[in-house]
This record gives sequence, structure tokens and C-alpha cells, in this order.
Amino acid sequence: MRITSALVDPALLDLPWSTPLEEWPAQHLVALPQGISRHIVRFVRLGDYVYAFKETRERIAEREYDLLRSLERIDFPSVEAVAIVADRQTDDGEPLESVLITRHLQFSLPYRALFSNTLRPETMNRLLDALAALLVRMHLTGFFWGDCSLSNTLFRRDAGAFAAYLVDAETGALYSSLSNGQRGEDLEIARVNIFGEALDLQAAGLLHESIDPEVVCEQVVQRYERLWHEITYEQQIERTARHDIEGRIRRLNELGFDVAEVAMSTADNGRYLVRPKVVDAGYHTRRLIRLTGLDAEENQARKLLNDLDAYRVESDLTDEQQAAHRWLTEVFEPVVRAVPAHLRRKLEPQELFAQIIEHKWLLSEQAGRDVGMRRAVHSFLADVLVHRPDEQAVLGVEVPTA
Repeated sequence: MRITSALVDPALLDLPWSTPLEEWPAQHLVALPQGISRHIVRFVRLGDYVYAFKETRERIAEREYDLLRSLERIDFPSVEAVAIVADRQTDDGEPLESVLITRHLQFSLPYRALFSNTLRPETMNRLLDALAALLVRMHLTGFFWGDCSLSNTLFRRDAGAFAAYLVDAETGALYSSLSNGQRGEDLEIARVNIFGEALDLQAAGLLHESIDPEVVCEQVVQRYERLWHEITYEQQIERTARHDIEGRIRRLNELGFDVAEVAMSTADNGRYLVRPKVVDAGYHTRRLIRLTGLDAEENQARKLLNDLDAYRVESDLTDEQQAAHRWLTEVFEPVVRAVPAHLRRKLEPQELFAQIIEHKWLLSEQAGRDVGMRRAVHSFLADVLVHRPDEQAVLGVEVPTA
């Protein structure tokens, strides 16, 4: 047996590597929901973390491991590659397939696990938005997926929306950039796969009667094309309307994308032609980390930053770093600490705070005045959070009670 690993954990050596993964004893496994896979996949706890083990051929495992490591280096939303276990044999000397190990993404679920009840149209819309955004982001980085589907994606809640993460990269390839033909091929693969998955949900009685599988698969392509156009189109502006350039950059920032530079040229009609160079997604996420050290999804970060900015104005603080420190210690952390120990498995802290902000707004609208954070927290815990499913417990992850 040979292990190539970014994880230094001797517990890896104690696992039953001479046994086919499908026959591993339950004592080593964690029961978690998982998507459809062509491979045998099992979840295993090592220390404080849960890992996904996938049996596949060595060459495929090595290629996917390298790709996932490359995506991690450019901060792409994908699972983290941890190790490859090769040269496995049974006790009788029969060869076994290699195993690719990735770290399971906390608070994430495959799409089928989100649909324990009949899938509502608004839920499907949020999933398609997340998948379209993931596709746009990967194409901007030059990554060709080759097998885009809901099954190969994990979803995390993101302040009322979903954030999508790539799980399976074995058919992918990373280039300096993608041609329109490559992007079109990836989109067509996504369209066909999503159509099949929607039919599967329909057959299982999980698809709302108003949702047409054929429409669903076309929608993800349309959402992708709208977002891609907004990010990449060449805009004509009047010479006297230079503020439109700043407006374009602001819109891209609101979509969560950073702009590295703006290419400008003059058109025959005397206008400027403007094309921004979008370099990365995660604009609000990075700003939140820089100011507070909190790592959040993009929509979560936007809501938290809005609350931070409002706190800064109300406190009459001109220094952004000072305001961020005070907001973290006087607003965010007290809210998180207010959650009783038995409710801390419900939502991760950033999602919890984002939902409390939304709850506070709804209460204030009903009351016709600002009800304040204390009342909002108490109401959310008593009326909302206590009825939420225990998402982190589903994932088999322990949460400190103190």
C-alpha cells in the first residue's frame, strides 16, 4: 500500500485497506446523505473531520487529486483533496482499486438531500442560480468541467440562497482560458445531465407538479448566459458619462466579482468602448475576511458587511478597521453566544447571523419601527431556530457545547 497525502494523520494507516471499500465495517463509517455516483463512495471520520473515500483507478485518482489541489490554490469552491491510497491488495494478494480521499464540506448537502419534501419551484430556482454562478466562475478561471450536474455538486445555504461547490473533477481540465466552443460543450453537458436528474426527481415524486424538467434544464443555461453577458460584454458609453464605468464596476462587485482592470477604446461614433477584466468571484467574502477574519459565503458576507457598515454609520466611526473590530466584539459575537448549546447544531454562525438580520428586518416592518437586535435574537431562537432541522448533526460533525 502507498499513501500520497496532504494530511498527516497516522489514523489513515489503521483503516482496513485490504478490504474493498464496499465491504468496510460500519465502525469506520459515518452515515451521510450522498448524491448519485458511478463509484463506490463512503464517509469516514478521522479525528474531528469527516472525509469522503472514493474507489477508482489509480490514474484517475491521481489526475483528480492534482486538479483539486490546483483549484484549491486559486481559491475555487470545490472539495479539498487530502490523499490517494494506491497499490492496495486483499489478504490473498488480489489487487484493489485506489482510493481518493477528500474532506467533506461542513454544512453542505447533495441536491437530493435538500428535497426530502416535494421540491418547490423557488428552491429549484435558487439551486439553478447557484449552479449557473459556479459554472461562470469556473469558466472565468479556465476550468472545463466535462460532467456538470447537480449530482456532482454540493450546496451550502447562503443567506437565503445556495452556494455551490464542485465535488467530482475527474473529467475536468484546467486551461489558461476557454474558447466559446468549450464553454458551449460544458453547458450542453450540464443541460443534458440536469434534464435527467429532474426526470429522476419527478419519478421519485419529489418534483413539484408545476416544474417541467425540460424547462429546468434550459433555465440553467439561460441563467448562465445572462450572468456571463453581464460580466463580459463590451459596453458603449458617452464621453461625458464616465461615471457609467464606475457604475458597471459596482454592479459587478454586487454580483460578487472583482475587476482587475478596465480596457477602453474609442468607437467610430465617438463613444468609449469599455470591457472590464473580471478576475475572481468572492468580492464580499474577501472584504469580510480582511476586516473581521470571518470566512463566509458571498451572500452571507454581503449581509454581514451591510450590517457592519450600518453599525459604522450609527457609531460615527471613520476608521473602518476600528469599526469592524467593535462590530465583531459588540454585535456579531454576542449574537452567536446567545444561542443555547442544544441549538448550535442548527446553523453555522455566519448563516445564523444573516438569518437573524433578515428576521430583525421583518419584525421591524411589522412593528413600524426598529425592534433592536436583542428582541430579534430572542424571537428568532424561540420561533424559528428551534424548529429548524439539525443540519450539522446530519453531517456527523461534533459541535462544542461551551
